[in-house]
Amino acid sequence: MDEIRINVRSTHQEMMDHDTLSPNMNTSHPWPGAIRNEVGKAVLGQNTVIERLLVALLANGHVLLEGMPGLAKTLLIKSLGTALGLQFERIQFTPDLLPSDVVGTMVFQPKDGRFIPHLGPVFANLVLADEINRAPAKVQSALLEAMQERQVTIGGESHQLPDPFFVMATQNPVEQEGTYPLPEAQRDRFLFKVIVDYPSESEEREMMARWGLMTTQPALEAVSNGEELLSLRARVDEVHMAEEIKAYILTLVRATRGGDPGSNGRHRHLSYGASPRASLGLFQAGRALAWLRGQDHVTPGIIQEVFLETMRHRIGLTYEAEAEEVSPDEILRSIIEETPVPKAGLTLEG
Repeated sequence: MDEIRINVRSTHQEMMDHDTLSPNMNTSHPWPGAIRNEVGKAVLGQNTVIERLLVALLANGHVLLEGMPGLAKTLLIKSLGTALGLQFERIQFTPDLLPSDVVGTMVFQPKDGRFIPHLGPVFANLVLADEINRAPAKVQSALLEAMQERQVTIGGESHQLPDPFFVMATQNPVEQEGTYPLPEAQRDRFLFKVIVDYPSESEEREMMARWGLMTTQPALEAVSNGEELLSLRARVDEVHMAEEIKAYILTLVRATRGGDPGSNGRHRHLSYGASPRASLGLFQAGRALAWLRGQDHVTPGIIQEVFLETMRHRIGLTYEAEAEEVSPDEILRSIIEETPVPKAGLTLEG
């Protein structure tokens, strides 16, 4: 098989520099630029994070945001909901939260002596699960059916969630006292785990000028709606995915599992690898990102860009890896670096 190797350092440097490229997303359709411009009135910087949220919306996926307090994670999803013209609900996860506080419960009606369903805040287009790791497993699991099946069962009866339906959960990576780590089954339902970093100095200065006034705050307007988003998903399905790219996705995902002789000791750091849901996530996210960039086909570089966000929450580290302070991103970057990339236009048998 004719193949080349891409320098992972240059690839990830391109990802770090992508903030300067993001405003040119998809010149063939006005939707990405309109959403970005509207959200940008409230949220400064974070261009790559915003792009990943748009990818998740187009790919019908959910996002787990991890970052320090005060980095505008809540403001970001609220602004996104306003710009999209979608119903937004925020659920503050706390240790005393009950599953019924999320999905709803049956309420007794004394007049006619029967129970009727009272739907919870999860019945919205955009749901913010704020500090999701603050609530115990019973409450976290209440989101499992909603995120995967797009429905909730209350009193033995299933209730369909609105379409589109999108969950963005946040968690603090530092403060661990009084928290409950997300189980693997819960994490696997998120398309992306996105790391939110501090803004640049210029962005923080502009933030003070924009949000520092007591009487005036940035006002956002709806520039889209749910029907438009659903119609754009059909356009994403038209983006071409070559067989070589499909094989490349499978090779990357399967490299996280055991039995790879060329892992260079990587698997002593992995207790388990990514599930087939990761392959599907890469497939869908690659198409969505290609469409946002105005491309009619998916390239290996596109897959590499979304590889870390799609995979970092789906692999498990061994005690040895934790003792050596090896991070999931380091392992994933080594997989990208060691995996051959097929040349465009060549068949796998070529």
